[in-house]
Amino acid sequence: MRRRAVICPGLADGMEEAQLSTGEEVLGHAVELLRNPGVSSPGELRFCVRRLSEALRDALRVAESRGGRMA
Repeated sequence: MRRRAVICPGLADGMEEAQLSTGEEVLGHAVELLRNPGVSSPGELRFCVRRLSEALRDALRVAESRGGRMA
């Protein structure tokens, strides 16, 4: 069983908003990289994929958290 820390709702909402905002920013960078094929180095692409995976993980946590609050 996973333990969850109890955080005040306002702080949690602020953290979620920041995580989703960061995800949108990373997605924008990814779109730009994909619009210019051949311009990005393999290192840039790996960095972007790493950040996208972090953003997706955060978004899934937000969705899980919000789902738990709605139940």
